[in-house]
Amino acid sequence: MRIQSLRVGIAGVLFMAAIAIAQTKQQRREPDVPYLPTTEPAVVAMLKLAGVKSTDIVYDLGCGDGRIVIAAAKDFGARGVGIDINPERIQEARANAKKAGVEDRVRFEEGDLFTADIHDATVVTLFLLTSVNQRLRPKLLADLKPGTRVVSNTFDMGDWKPDKEGEVEGAGDGAYFSRKLYLWTIPPRQQ
Repeated sequence: MRIQSLRVGIAGVLFMAAIAIAQTKQQRREPDVPYLPTTEPAVVAMLKLAGVKSTDIVYDLGCGDGRIVIAAAKDFGARGVGIDINPERIQEARANAKKAGVEDRVRFEEGDLFTADIHDATVVTLFLLTSVNQRLRPKLLADLKPGTRVVSNTFDMGDWKPDKEGEVEGAGDGAYFSRKLYLWTIPPRQQ
């Protein structure tokens, strides 16, 4: 009798675990943008436009393979956090950080950029779409400290005019490209 009830108990636990896993998979959102890595020249140009220095904490929202956060740590001495909804990208980013020798200066989190805790950031980098940037704008203004710099590759934020613009040019995959970069600074809070 005890063995049978133990089997039922284990089966029940396994069944509940399977339901929880299925619900978690159903709750996971699809990415807001397709994965397209930022080019190396754009990575450097974005970090320079934002004026990244060793005292900064750079957050990359939609970090992909982690290249922006890794470059911020390796080339500018900053600390960094990458957030991406895709667990495969997070695994890749962690492996890339280890390979670059900066895993002690960066971390990567699987999560939704609209709900992520970003309040520690002094710089936020984006390579999303204008529509996604505009949806993210209220969170940036509410969660980030005044003076935090936000830099976006290619896509603006509609009527929020940038403080600075830049451009990066280069060649890749047999094609020449030119991309605009945008920089905003989180303004002082209205009293």
